[in-house]
Amino acid sequence: MAEFSKEYCQIWDPGFPYDFSVEQIAKDLHKGNYYPIICEGFSFVAIAKDRNEQILVAFQDEESDRIVWQDFDNFMNSQYKLLEEEVKIDQENKVF
Repeated sequence: MAEFSKEYCQIWDPGFPYDFSVEQIAKDLHKGNYYPIICEGFSFVAIAKDRNEQILVAFQDEESDRIVWQDFDNFMNSQYKLLEEEVKIDQENKVF
């Protein structure tokens, strides 16, 4: 069964029922630990809290099969920018 994070649904599919919250999972993690969970929408495979209590999400690099960690705030900012670009394109393509 596919699982989607609250954060994914809020950006890309408002109203779609989410299965978990990245922020809630991270809140419950101890520093330096991670929780393996897949978000089908964002395609990450784990959530972590580093020693500075920064939230990270892990992606599996398809070419090397390595895990690549990204700062969650930076990742979310990139998603908001993508959404803004998509909305702008949609508005430019509307015919009235």
